[in-house]
Amino acid sequence: MRALRLYCGDYMQLRNCYLPLIASVALCFSMRCVASTTPDSAPPTAAAIPDAPTPQTSTGNAQDSQQSEHEKAEQQMKAQEKQRMAGIVPSFNVSYISNAATLSPGQKIRLAFRSQIDPYTFGIAMIVSGLGEAEDDNPGFGWGPSGYVERAGAAYLDAFDGAMIGNGFLPALLHQDPRYFRLGHGSFHHRFFYAVATSVICKHDHTGKWEPNYSNVGGNIISGAISNLYYPNHGGWTHTITDGMTVTAEGTFGGVLQEFWPDISRKLFHKDPTHGLDAKARAEDKARQQAASSARQQ
Repeated sequence: MRALRLYCGDYMQLRNCYLPLIASVALCFSMRCVASTTPDSAPPTAAAIPDAPTPQTSTGNAQDSQQSEHEKAEQQMKAQEKQRMAGIVPSFNVSYISNAATLSPGQKIRLAFRSQIDPYTFGIAMIVSGLGEAEDDNPGFGWGPSGYVERAGAAYLDAFDGAMIGNGFLPALLHQDPRYFRLGHGSFHHRFFYAVATSVICKHDHTGKWEPNYSNVGGNIISGAISNLYYPNHGGWTHTITDGMTVTAEGTFGGVLQEFWPDISRKLFHKDPTHGLDAKARAEDKARQQAASSARQQ
């Protein structure tokens, strides 16, 4: 029990020391990513063609295309719901496809809800509550079985509120994609800082460009405000905003793990969760480098 208490204390010290640094790095890298994006050129205007389809037919084609996009997103989402790290940790919100189909508002909410009813999420809430009781965190919950149950319920509500608001409702309202789009190729440093930055930047549904991740940051702060309703001796709004930013910074660890997990899996378990997508991307990078080298020599 004493060792567990010491572990919890050390964890809090490390968190307080390193999380501000991680948040600063994420902010700097995200500003660079957002600033480096350039507007897409406008699509070419179609010339008038004799015997062109009537407006009704064009509308029908647009509806068919939209339906096809929705069905494609549905298939990709079902594939994501089978992704797990080490066969245990869900990776439902990770896309190995850089140009994945845009999720509809309903699909975003369903994907967020699916992750929160997974047994893993309940298991983590139980572990967190056990650590909290060992550290006697939030003594207002009490001690013993009743205190453990209350802590477990609070821990689960924290995760549920944060996921549903930050990955479901706000992305649906703000037209932001809540998924982590894994890079999978390039240098280690570039991939690392990319993973860190995705806690504070995300892709817009319509433009596909990077923008501030209002959904994730806002969801963490809102869920922290809601937690004041069921946590005893809450610290007020200052504590709420601080906790929201802390959770956002902690999310960088998850992004880094998701980015490099396929590399670890191929090395240790000889399994490729990307089903060859990483190899294809590396081959394309190599071909571009060779083409650029040949152009310079000429």
